[in-house]
Amino acid sequence: MKSKRKAGILLNVSSFPGKYGIGGFSCNAEAFLSEFAGMGFKIWQTLPITSLGWGNSPYCGISAYAGNFLYIDLERLPEGLLTKEEICSAECKDAFYLTDYNAARSNKGRLLRVAYSRLTPELTDKVEGFAKENADWLNDYAAFMVLKGIHDQAAWTTWEDQWKKHTPGTAAKVKVFYPKEFGYYLFEQYLFFTQWARIKKYAADVGIEVFGDVPVYVSHDSVDVWADPKAFLLDKDYKPTEVAGVPPDYFSADGQLWGNPLYDYAAMKKDNYAWWTRRIKHLHRLYDIIRIDHFRGFANYWAVPADAKTAKEGKWKKGPGKELFDVLYKEIPDLKIIAEDLGIIDDDVRQLLKDTGIPGMRVIQFGFDGDKTNIHLPYNYPHECVAYTATHDNDTTLGWLLSLDSATQQEALSFVGCAPEYGWASGASKCPATRAFIRDVMASCADIAIVPMQDLCGYGSDTRMNTPGQPDGCWRYRTNYNALGDLDHTFIRTVITRYGR
Repeated sequence: MKSKRKAGILLNVSSFPGKYGIGGFSCNAEAFLSEFAGMGFKIWQTLPITSLGWGNSPYCGISAYAGNFLYIDLERLPEGLLTKEEICSAECKDAFYLTDYNAARSNKGRLLRVAYSRLTPELTDKVEGFAKENADWLNDYAAFMVLKGIHDQAAWTTWEDQWKKHTPGTAAKVKVFYPKEFGYYLFEQYLFFTQWARIKKYAADVGIEVFGDVPVYVSHDSVDVWADPKAFLLDKDYKPTEVAGVPPDYFSADGQLWGNPLYDYAAMKKDNYAWWTRRIKHLHRLYDIIRIDHFRGFANYWAVPADAKTAKEGKWKKGPGKELFDVLYKEIPDLKIIAEDLGIIDDDVRQLLKDTGIPGMRVIQFGFDGDKTNIHLPYNYPHECVAYTATHDNDTTLGWLLSLDSATQQEALSFVGCAPEYGWASGASKCPATRAFIRDVMASCADIAIVPMQDLCGYGSDTRMNTPGQPDGCWRYRTNYNALGDLDHTFIRTVITRYGR
């Protein structure tokens, strides 16, 4: 019988190396996936690949469907659309270790429009064919982006009524009035999904499953809310009556005020959750495994008054529960979901996980509060879970250890069998402490064990991907070939093999 035990690596698409300020769907991604497979990894986890939102966050984009155009590889555009000199003009000489979103956005946006101006009839036919296959979301996306452009990126709620009030004919009207701009966004998404399909196929060819991420909420200033306002809790002016967030927890003393509009689950229930079914079907085509962020919101969610200053002012409200997942599994029988069940978890959430059979997450960093029954200690892991040394929201393992008070630090090091003596934090990929935590997570009963690239490298806090609640400076970590070459491949292969992954 084939083992369920697998090892995975967490590395966002933006974090791959490359010359254009951001990682993307290039030969570099394929080279890294090949190396990961050679080390024994069978899963690659990435963050959402959809469009970016405020603060360059992949968790609050302007579309739940459209791909992030910054990941399009200019070198893999159809022949004749760009010259070598034009492509070279997009290179970012100083963006080796960090993502330069501004430069990438400016350069790729400029050159993709040049490429669009050179479309051949043959390629135009391919774009139109793609547009027909994806018309259920793509036309509204193209219309929304065109309208954002002619309104100087102003929020859609400020537009004149003929555009603000979406109707079934709005996208067609935009296409008639602004045909070239509308066509550009069809072209952009054609390139994105064509290139993503190539990366996903390559991963499959080397034996790696793609583990994607689904933000539960969408941004208020998004095509999703504009095109389907009845699915959200909005007032007559289309402004949220309540917004999403979480109460105070170990990430934030004031809680987190995300500001996303909340779903009108009563309205969604009337059409058997068609909004969610359509969205998950789309993502199911993109990923082999789907992690649903903030899963607890389906059991009960934190609703904060729209005018609140902090998330402390919110209250719990009941979500759709198992009923929604019954619909999803009926429509998509082979759907593989992982629940992000971190933070404040109550009996309702635990019952929903049990009723749906959806595995949750365990993060060893959360295990050292003195409670030996803590679910994040490896000896308490069930088989049906995904275990992490750290997630994208955590500090790196080394950075976290160095931030602990002395007593907790000694307890954590002792727990994983790392001698708390001079040198435990040194050695980069041979760092004794980081290796000990990787070993403990790999040895656990969890069916899937995932390690961020930064932990494989033994890096500190300067490579942290995200700090929840921090508005600037996040999502910038990038790796490179030197880091890949410096990994202790023998240790990684040995620990994966030894523990049956």
